[in-house]
Amino acid sequence: MKMIMDRERLDDWCEKGILALVLGILVFGPLALGAVEAWQLAVIEGMTAGVLALWVARLWIGRRPQFLWPPICWAVLAFVGYAIGRYWRADIEYAARQELIRILIYTFLFLAVLNNLHRQEAMNIIGLTLVVLGMAIAMYACWQFATKSNRVWNLGGRYPGRGTGTFIYPNSTAAFLEILLPLALSYVVIGRWPHATKIFLGYAAAVMLAGIGVTLSRGGWLVTAVMLLVFCAAMLAQRDYWMQGLALAAVLALGGFVLMPKAQTVLSRIQHTFPDKNPDDMRLTVWQAGFEMWQDHVWWGVGPAHFNYRWRQYRPSLLQQQPVRAHNEYLNVLADWGIAGGVLVAAVWVVLWLGIFRAWRTVRGARDDFSRKKSNKFALLTGAGFGLLAILLHSALDFNLHIPAIAILVVTLMAVVSSQLRFTTERYWFRARLPLKCVATVVFLAGGSCLIWTGWRAAQEDYWVRLAAHEEEVSEARLTDLEKAFTVEPMNFDTTYAIGEWYRNHSFHNMGKDPDALAKEAMTWYRRGMKLDPYDGYNWLRYGMCLDWIAEDVASGEASMPYYQRADELDPNGYFMAANLGWHYTQTGDVAAARTWFERSLRLQAGSNDIAASYLPIVERRLEESAAKNKP
Repeated sequence: MKMIMDRERLDDWCEKGILALVLGILVFGPLALGAVEAWQLAVIEGMTAGVLALWVARLWIGRRPQFLWPPICWAVLAFVGYAIGRYWRADIEYAARQELIRILIYTFLFLAVLNNLHRQEAMNIIGLTLVVLGMAIAMYACWQFATKSNRVWNLGGRYPGRGTGTFIYPNSTAAFLEILLPLALSYVVIGRWPHATKIFLGYAAAVMLAGIGVTLSRGGWLVTAVMLLVFCAAMLAQRDYWMQGLALAAVLALGGFVLMPKAQTVLSRIQHTFPDKNPDDMRLTVWQAGFEMWQDHVWWGVGPAHFNYRWRQYRPSLLQQQPVRAHNEYLNVLADWGIAGGVLVAAVWVVLWLGIFRAWRTVRGARDDFSRKKSNKFALLTGAGFGLLAILLHSALDFNLHIPAIAILVVTLMAVVSSQLRFTTERYWFRARLPLKCVATVVFLAGGSCLIWTGWRAAQEDYWVRLAAHEEEVSEARLTDLEKAFTVEPMNFDTTYAIGEWYRNHSFHNMGKDPDALAKEAMTWYRRGMKLDPYDGYNWLRYGMCLDWIAEDVASGEASMPYYQRADELDPNGYFMAANLGWHYTQTGDVAAARTWFERSLRLQAGSNDIAASYLPIVERRLEESAAKNKP
């Protein structure tokens, strides 16, 4: 008997440990700028490995361990299997591996929350923690807006006058808060809490609504408005909550009436969405290029997280910046994963919503003689469901699901609502017998070990890269740091390019005893970069420049021309590429061709284009001198 009690006590402590780690991940990610940096994600990888280790312990400690396995789990596993297959066939291994690691983190957390934190007490703790976190971030965003601060913690931001909270981008803040806002509202309207707690939750909802407002995010405002309208409509349609829904609609209408005159700022930004209004905000242009990318790779896509690396081949002449993502999650999925991946992702969401609708009827409970009893389970299901609806709407305008902290929040809520299916039937429970426990143990321990290893490796690489960034560009210390980063992670093409640039700069500026040897060493690193990222035209460009530098007969340009041509094919509408092609023709003496390329570069980018702006007068003067000499 004592042994049984000890096992139950240990199992309970393991469950609490999993809850603590999950809460730590949910809180750390948003507070750490969204966990977009390598070291931040490494911390999350370590905590996820801890969750898996405790889950394994529960499997062997518990008297009758079980798995909760609703239909969505099969859809999730299908996509993970597809992601692993696409990783092995990816053109850019490093980018695909980073994406696969994130997918594994989200999958393990989804399954862990679903199977270990489905009890009402744990779900209430998760829900209240998220509401408090959202309120705190919204308060910080309001302070940034009120003080016109452009600081995010101790870092300088790029959006003074807009509330960014603890994220770098205000759109990410708006997305995070719009997911949590309906959860707070549901707890107030539907939840079974003491009056003091409901007052606090109502205050938290008001603060989050204000936080969304001060982000000045067009998508955030639009999605929040639509979500609130649907939420109020759903409450009005409920026989037991129509009065609360009517009161909420009245409060929101009054707030909208007061704030409407101040919405001119956002309306002016909406007008700048179109290319002819603001060349710095061209979502429609990015979407068009992303659609063309998908059209060329319909079934399988360009590869996991390959969008930004294939972008230059499809770059419109109007947009010289790197968009990173498609600013539309649906288009991004099609471009990266193709129709095959898109169907699997859609299947996950379709099965999820079918489960929500099925659980809705069961979780809301039965009516007594006068009304339906309020329920925290029903409130959590409703709030999480509307939060997931909000992120689906916002995904048509941004790439917030590629922010790890937001993605982790979403998969946690998906696990929470999926766990509600246990109230509808017992057939989703599976007894974890010895063979299944052994398989699960191997998978979880292998997955946890992989996450620890990749996280530690990424943190080490990030340390040396950051150290190199603080050194002078031509210093020996910078080269040493970059080489150490390459030793840790030899598949990172950005590191090989940076090392190649170090040698090229020393060669071109005669900062060594043998400039030709330095140029050849630079070419070695550029050649590595060509293999690691075959779509980066800059490696081909710099390789050609080094050939021009060491060639005995520079005027012919025969040796370097194929590399310049390949560079132009990989970035046909890049102003920097065009300017450097002009530089090449200047070195070979073909000043007429050089002028053509410099003029094209300036048409693509008139400002901040030093190479074309400085060389064009030189070649024009040479052409004038040549014309004067040839004049009869």
